[in-house]
Amino acid sequence: MSTRSPLSAKRRVLEIRATCQAAIRAFFRQRGFLEVETPVRIAAPALENHLDAEPSGTHYLRTSPELQMKQLLGAGYERIVQMGPCFRQREQGHWHRPEYTMLEWYRAQADYHDILADTRALLPAVCRAVHGTAVLSWGGRSLALDGEWTVHRVGELYRQWAGWDPVVDFDADRFDLDWVEYIAPALAEAATPVIVTDYPAAVAALARCKPDEPQVAERWELFIGGVELANAYSELTDPEEQRQRFAACTDERKQAGRTVYPLDEAFLQALHDGLPPCGGIALGVDRLVMLLADVPHIDDVNAF
Repeated sequence: MSTRSPLSAKRRVLEIRATCQAAIRAFFRQRGFLEVETPVRIAAPALENHLDAEPSGTHYLRTSPELQMKQLLGAGYERIVQMGPCFRQREQGHWHRPEYTMLEWYRAQADYHDILADTRALLPAVCRAVHGTAVLSWGGRSLALDGEWTVHRVGELYRQWAGWDPVVDFDADRFDLDWVEYIAPALAEAATPVIVTDYPAAVAALARCKPDEPQVAERWELFIGGVELANAYSELTDPEEQRQRFAACTDERKQAGRTVYPLDEAFLQALHDGLPPCGGIALGVDRLVMLLADVPHIDDVNAF
């Protein structure tokens, strides 16, 4: 008696994935973005407290193409996009894999508001390409991607659900614990896509701070059906401030016993040479396919 191959059982989802990726590329091509490819194996991953890169000989597999894409912006490219593999150590679960597909795009002379406008146009277009409608079904609920998107500032959410304001008095451990216990469950109940915006500067290492609120970073994240889907910034372009932030992260990683990566001097030089005002975003393609296919585990949307 023959049995059905697990690979055969994934065909529907893999067809959705292929349609999704084709729609993403068509969207950006129609809007004048140049699709680029940057190295997967790099000498200096971005220094962030909670991201650990996978070693590859004397180099590392990238956790993101961000630093290389910003160098392209500094060289005069105005609209660039990339979709490809990224890697992080010790990430495995319903929403995480050590190897995953990331979509990132960057725009010169733009900020996080402009990137939000791109995102609000992209997701309904992709959903229509897959399903013929901008409404997706996720976990027994219908979620319209072309309707209202709810916007909450981080301070507002924490005051409402956790009883304190991390923007005013930041506490890293309490911030993370209260996110898991209070904020994430509240976002999971939302009937619309949710933008959580204006994070404490301490949790946005590569983002610009608001001129009138230096303790607030111009950063937002997108949640759909409780799924964290994208993370966007108005990018930091000040080379001295960026070097100081990297140095602070180096000290924190040392104290925590984590690997410390070398500074990406080519990236810092690009900032010195002049990076234009710009905005950028990282969007998890695997999670987007999970939403489009209405499947509960990230392994379900990858062939292997």
